[in-house]
Amino acid sequence: MINKNKLEGKNVLITAGAQGIGESITKHFIDSGSNVAIHYFSSAENANKLVAYAKSKGQKAIAISGDLTIEADANTLVTKTIEAFGGLDILINNAGSLVARKLLSELEADFWHKVMDINLTSMQFVTRAAAPYLAKNTNSSIVNLASLAGRKGGHPGSLAYATSKGAILTYTRALSTELGPKGTRVNAVAPGLILGTSFHNTHTTKESANETILGIPLERAGNAADVARAVLFLASEYNGFITGATLDINGGVYNM
Repeated sequence: MINKNKLEGKNVLITAGAQGIGESITKHFIDSGSNVAIHYFSSAENANKLVAYAKSKGQKAIAISGDLTIEADANTLVTKTIEAFGGLDILINNAGSLVARKLLSELEADFWHKVMDINLTSMQFVTRAAAPYLAKNTNSSIVNLASLAGRKGGHPGSLAYATSKGAILTYTRALSTELGPKGTRVNAVAPGLILGTSFHNTHTTKESANETILGIPLERAGNAADVARAVLFLASEYNGFITGATLDINGGVYNM
């Protein structure tokens, strides 16, 4: 159970916070009383609706567009967040994409770099810009979105994506040791099959999803709210001794 009082009034930046899992994360923070900076790339309408929802509850909110693979855009995102709120308590690094399924023989250098930039480099850009502001608090938090694919390797055609998500697992552990002395905890979540999002609507067939569900001990796919609740738990202050950890959200699929 999330302790709402731990999140009420906190300033939160969520990348790709206006669609799919990110939208659910944003809604959960709003419902917990947080102020939200919602980054989006192409989901302006949803972002503006979320801003209106937060303001209707008496909270601060701002929607900010940008291509986070461009360092200047990432820096601007953080700057605008600080200008709007005066500080930053929580960073949720949610932006990412499989882009397309390509086997090794089809993986050209430009595509490889594009996937790495979207999933990993953008995270580094935003985190680097946000870290000094997070360090101004006695207890701040970063939650990174990894994936079961980063542990298991994903389905065929996921080589670049799975590699980038595996790197996020290590990035999270390494960053936690660096930022821990500054009072910033760094954790990750690794979702498995999460249906009802544009990601799987685009890249996963119904047949593939049904086959995957057969191997899930809970015998169902996850949903965006399953991930959002875990993100809020890791972000909240009442688990203040957890850092460098990755919480698997996959219905019981076991992978080291």
